[in-house]
Amino acid sequence: LAPAAAPATPPPLPANLLALLQDAAAYAVDAAQRGILFLDAMRQAGNIFVEHEAAGCPPVLFFDYDMVVDGRTLPRPCNYALVRIRHPEGAAPLDPKLRPFVIIDPRAGHGAGIGGFKSDSQVGVALRRGHPVYFVIFFRDPEPGQTILDITRAEGLFLERIHELHPEAPKSVVIGNCQGGWAVMMLGASQPELTGAIVLNGAPLSYWAGERGRNPMRYLGGLAGGSWPAALMADLGNGKFDGANLVANFESLSPANTWFKKYYNLFANVEKETPRFLEFEKWWGGYFLMNRDEIRWIVENLFIGDKFARGEISSGAGATFNMRSVRSPVIVFASAGDNITPPGQALRWIADVYRDEREIKTLGQTIVYLMHEDIGHLGIFVSGAVALKEHTEIAETLQLIDSVAPGLYEMLITTEGGRKEWQVELKERTMADIRARSGEAKNEAFPAVARISALNQSVYDLFVSPVVRRMATEETAEARRQMNPMRLRRTLVSDRNPAMAPIPALAEAARANRRPAAPTNPFLAWERLWAQGIEKSFDLYRDMRDGWTEYAFHAVYGAMGTMGVAGGDTAEEAPPAPPAVEGPEVRAALGRIAEGGYAEAVIRMMILLARARGGVRRSRLARSNALLTTEAPFAAMTPAARARASRIIMRMTASA
Repeated sequence: LAPAAAPATPPPLPANLLALLQDAAAYAVDAAQRGILFLDAMRQAGNIFVEHEAAGCPPVLFFDYDMVVDGRTLPRPCNYALVRIRHPEGAAPLDPKLRPFVIIDPRAGHGAGIGGFKSDSQVGVALRRGHPVYFVIFFRDPEPGQTILDITRAEGLFLERIHELHPEAPKSVVIGNCQGGWAVMMLGASQPELTGAIVLNGAPLSYWAGERGRNPMRYLGGLAGGSWPAALMADLGNGKFDGANLVANFESLSPANTWFKKYYNLFANVEKETPRFLEFEKWWGGYFLMNRDEIRWIVENLFIGDKFARGEISSGAGATFNMRSVRSPVIVFASAGDNITPPGQALRWIADVYRDEREIKTLGQTIVYLMHEDIGHLGIFVSGAVALKEHTEIAETLQLIDSVAPGLYEMLITTEGGRKEWQVELKERTMADIRARSGEAKNEAFPAVARISALNQSVYDLFVSPVVRRMATEETAEARRQMNPMRLRRTLVSDRNPAMAPIPALAEAARANRRPAAPTNPFLAWERLWAQGIEKSFDLYRDMRDGWTEYAFHAVYGAMGTMGVAGGDTAEEAPPAPPAVEGPEVRAALGRIAEGGYAEAVIRMMILLARARGGVRRSRLARSNALLTTEAPFAAMTPAARARASRIIMRMTASA
């Protein structure tokens, strides 16, 4: 997470041998002390891991909270729960009439809490503005037989409960982080009446999307032969899939950081980095479990099948989850520096679901996307700088989101003249802008992977799974989990290892007699140069591996796709959505085109002015919002009625 060091240039050797020997001795003492303190930090991290596991891996929230609804007590129990964040001292007074914020963290191997990991976080941003804040947490062990659909129903009940607690407040803002994003969109698609604005942070919704040469993670499922390895690991786990395997996949994307850089940063700046390292490792080392059916649903429908954007995921009773059913404004936060959820996977769904930006307007939908140019995936959630800028400005814009005319926008955050205040503008964009950010539009290889995966899964289910299930027991499953390298490398440096016993005393002595080398010591520069060489070697290995992975994937599945294995199920060949002007909602709106009075006329005028400018500054939105909430006849209207009037006017304007 630390920024990359600038290239080090070794200084010239000292003019005399004595000075060189003095620098060498000072460096040797400093390096030895840092080494001991580094080992002590690793020991502390190991102990934190052991204690965290023994406690059941509770959420790593910085803030105190109270239980509101425990999903384990529902008629269809699941291991999710709704908690209310306690309002901390010093925050703005809590206003129960303000729009509640609900944050859903990803259940992607780790535990909950990354959205409220520190004071400067998504939770902190909302609390400082006086909003009620709720968090959807989950427990380490799944309930027997729970399914993804059970979780979606539970999250709907959570929102209903929040509405009961805040009857005078607008609908809740629902924030989905990473894999929590598709959970939020499923909720918005199946129960659109429950959700207010939706915010998707680093959330993948189009798993086949990406750029060649840049996004290798999307190839892993194909090279593994499909979904059957996940099913095998769940069977070996006695019906439970170990989330440590997902975390290992994430770590493999950046071997330099996983195996060297983060540890060298700790060693090089051990006094400063230790608290941050321990804080982050507590969350990163908390591994959660999934049921066999849950991981299979995720892999088959999302990772490999990419079915959500095409509306092919069953919601039960013969229906499917259709993102076109989402009626809430959607804000998407993505980063070009994110190698886990690259921009294509975060944004491509917009082009897959809607024919063009005109249809978005005609359907009365508002979609805003915000791009960061370099922050990594985890930085989207844990970076204090991102919280103070992007998440803060998103929260400010959410106050005015109902005043934004339907359409597709990019949020631009700028500053002028050295002023500290950020200027926010929503610029209208087209579907061409989304496609330009998303990478390749058509690739027969991925549908071929889905076909081969289904075949391999059938073979596994028929011939292998019954044998593995009969062999697996809870004892063997737990032994496998404890021997997983992700856990073992932490346990081995904890106090459970007798070899670590001398470290605390040695570390205390090193702190009491600390003698850091001078910043000008040439051996420190040579150390940094050596570290950069090691890091670049790892990067070279990564680039060669990723290049081979991409080549092998396309050589195998690209050939299958051209031979018709994909069966014509590609993004470009999928049946197009019906023209927007043919929809029943639009026909009804056009039938009322002559209706309306002063309120509708003012809203129509504001929409046309925004369209003429090609965008709107947030300051103008604030003025519009003031008009729509304080002046007659708008003051007597509910927020829902104002939004409904805007949607109707926009449909008529777009279709005229």
